[in-house]
Amino acid sequence: RRVYRTTTHVPRELGQIMDSETFEKSRLYQLDKSTFSFWSGLYSEVEGTMILLCGGIPFLWNLSGQISGRAGFGPEYEIVQSLVFLLLATLFSAVTGLPWSLYNTFVIEEKHGFNQQTLGFFFKDAIKKFIVTQCILLPVTSLLLYIIKIGGDYFFIYAWLFTLVVSLVLVTIYADYIAPLFDKFIPLPEGELKQQIETMAKSIDFPLTKVYVVEGSKRSSHSNAYFYGFFKNKRIVLFDTLLEDYSALNKEPAEGEDGETEETKSKTKNKKQGCKNEEVLAVLGHELGHWKLGHTVKNIIISQMNSFLCFFLFAVLIGRKELFAAFGFYDTQPTLIGLMIIFQFIFSPYNEVLSFCLTVLSRRFEFQADAFAKELGKAKDLYSALIKLNKDNLGFPVSDWIFSMWHYSHPPLLERLQALKDAKQE
Repeated sequence: RRVYRTTTHVPRELGQIMDSETFEKSRLYQLDKSTFSFWSGLYSEVEGTMILLCGGIPFLWNLSGQISGRAGFGPEYEIVQSLVFLLLATLFSAVTGLPWSLYNTFVIEEKHGFNQQTLGFFFKDAIKKFIVTQCILLPVTSLLLYIIKIGGDYFFIYAWLFTLVVSLVLVTIYADYIAPLFDKFIPLPEGELKQQIETMAKSIDFPLTKVYVVEGSKRSSHSNAYFYGFFKNKRIVLFDTLLEDYSALNKEPAEGEDGETEETKSKTKNKKQGCKNEEVLAVLGHELGHWKLGHTVKNIIISQMNSFLCFFLFAVLIGRKELFAAFGFYDTQPTLIGLMIIFQFIFSPYNEVLSFCLTVLSRRFEFQADAFAKELGKAKDLYSALIKLNKDNLGFPVSDWIFSMWHYSHPPLLERLQALKDAKQE
């Protein structure tokens, strides 16, 4: 925060990269985000502490038992009570988090020109997200609890295998069935860009089947790109905000378009964003580098090793009655509560250390993916693309080294540009 407040002029090494106006905009944006992060984080800590001190978890468990009891399910139906508890807990979390989400979207993001949502769209989106989450969370949780109940001494192996299968299924179906519930996906039209993407994918043996453009501009002007799919069925998704030729933010709205205000028109007219085709290819070269270098597989392996370890430790700790007593459960030891206590609270210090290690690894992977794009001859275009994306997203290129070391999953802009600079000059 001190860096955001005191770095008011463009440093000399950034003089050729960023103009003073963009630098000031990004500084103010990051300062507002920092303020919001502090207060929302403080509220979250206070809320969590008060729930623990006031016995909120056992209270909600007992309330869930009363509700399920009225529906004809007694104490022996622990899984039913667990699902009611989970529904109430996620509803509480959604309601208490709503004001913060509204403020972030319609004050901070709106102030800095990123929000493209209306209030109606926001609430419709929030309700849809909650319903979709419950449709996935409740069945998966009920099956997990059932497996733990009947799994015997080696239940942790079966529980881990089940979560592995669920995660792979969700990754497989997300972009085809879940994401389209929120955003419109259209095939990238035939043309030079699509041909170049297919040619690049073929050159590195990437088994590309389809390329989609998602209308992210209806939600936000932030940009992104990703690929998904297993084995020989890979697909690439490009946000329209990444593509200079396709971004709705770069197009003049039709005369008399519904709901179009003067403010929106001026925002659209003055916003020129996205990358040229060559730069889009460079960004994709970076993303495909993650696949070619095995980063995706390595992350899955690390995630599953961690998941197995956590379930094993859960099996060791689940029988300790003092853990339940510490959280207000003196007479019962519900499995769902055990999962919550051990995974959310007991593992908290371990999760922080693991998160830091994964952040360090992620930065290493990003440098390697940049180097892969450089080998494809995309260094010059990736260099300019990174600058454009930083500008479009108002990233602040100056950072405190300790803060960035702990929090940034991607290397700072200047470090990435320096790594690309020699090849760019060549």
